[in-house]
Amino acid sequence: MIAGWHPEIAERRWLNPEPTIQPKITITIENNSTPVLILRSDSHGGLNIMRSLGPLGIDVYNLDPGVLAPANFSRYCCGRYVWDIEHAPVQESLAYLSDVRRRIGRPAILIPTTDRTARFVARWSATLRDSLVFPEQPAGLVDALSSKRGMYGLAIRHGIPTPKCVFPTSRAEVVGFLDGVTFPIMLKGIDGQRLWERTGKKMFVEHSPAELLQTYDRVEDPACPNLMLQEYIPGGDDTIWMFNGYFDVASRCLVGFTGKKIRQCPVHTGSTSLGICLPNPDVEQSTRRFMKAVGYRGILDIGYRYDARDGLYKLLDVNPRIGATFRLFVGANGIDVVRALYLDLTGQQVVSSEAREGRKWIVEDLDIVSAYRYNREGSLTFQKWFKSLSGIDEAAFLSWRDPLPFFFMLFVRIPDFLKRAYRKFRSPALKSKLGSDARLEPRAQKS
Repeated sequence: MIAGWHPEIAERRWLNPEPTIQPKITITIENNSTPVLILRSDSHGGLNIMRSLGPLGIDVYNLDPGVLAPANFSRYCCGRYVWDIEHAPVQESLAYLSDVRRRIGRPAILIPTTDRTARFVARWSATLRDSLVFPEQPAGLVDALSSKRGMYGLAIRHGIPTPKCVFPTSRAEVVGFLDGVTFPIMLKGIDGQRLWERTGKKMFVEHSPAELLQTYDRVEDPACPNLMLQEYIPGGDDTIWMFNGYFDVASRCLVGFTGKKIRQCPVHTGSTSLGICLPNPDVEQSTRRFMKAVGYRGILDIGYRYDARDGLYKLLDVNPRIGATFRLFVGANGIDVVRALYLDLTGQQVVSSEAREGRKWIVEDLDIVSAYRYNREGSLTFQKWFKSLSGIDEAAFLSWRDPLPFFFMLFVRIPDFLKRAYRKFRSPALKSKLGSDARLEPRAQKS
């Protein structure tokens, strides 16, 4: 190693051209003998779990249907298991997990990264707990929180502000709800993942009754209704707040952080592509009170939107699991929600610490797509985009200590982008606009 050079310091300086003085990482794990198994790691979330726990000497394994999942090529990946737990028959998945446990040789902490894998673990906890370790949730709570309908009912019951919602079961009911509705209005999936798989989107912003009915007819599944109407809260992306935390067996919040989305992908309605840590006592206190009331345990990712009309932070989404944005939120002592989970489930002390105000985190591929689309709508110039990159503390993929996942991300994303661009270029609609001001727009990747 070159004298005076340290990869962690070099990486921080490269990402952060104006580095702040960071407190020395003081988190310690006295017992790192319990391995971790990640359920689904097709994007950056699972990779970041590996990079959080791996440097602490913890063995981390990955289970994902994709052979080319970036996490599979991390230096911290101790084993790769290819299995589609979200779509395979339940009994086959349970048998496969039991076999994975035998191969690992020790009970492992199980970390689901999607709503479906979180529901799988909650529903089959009695079978899984014999060989795997995870927080035990009250019966039905994960199903309720991961469903927009269930979440809305719990929020209303416990006095948590939330946008008004209706849950039509037919087109006739949608037409009946249109009387007195103020547009624009949100059309969302009660199960966002189902809507994503059907349409490539998790929500739509509709500006008129005709537009709403047209979209409803196009994307609803009449055999199994999944659409809801939600009040639209006006405001820019800077009104969206996040809370990430870890709750113990008594639903006490041992670690909690708040922050904002600077950019999203897809724009205005998607996941974080660039985020920043900022304190928000209202969001934090509301979340702590809500989770205590429902008896939640484990890692939580939750989103709010500030409504300037009444001055309230209104609940938008609850992810009863780890969120892909969790590495935005890192305490001054190095604690994050996955480290808190590990410490708590292995009987070690969790020492909370506030995140540095202004800490930034970016998802490289999503932010390029996001910036392009914000630029197209006229809300982001190249100069503003470049300036917003100043002071980034951590990236989702790029790491000098663990470089291969970044290159595999490029290996997967670039051909996909070129295919989409080619299809867009060849589309009749675009051909008719050639010679005018038509421009090519890429589609964002699912996060």
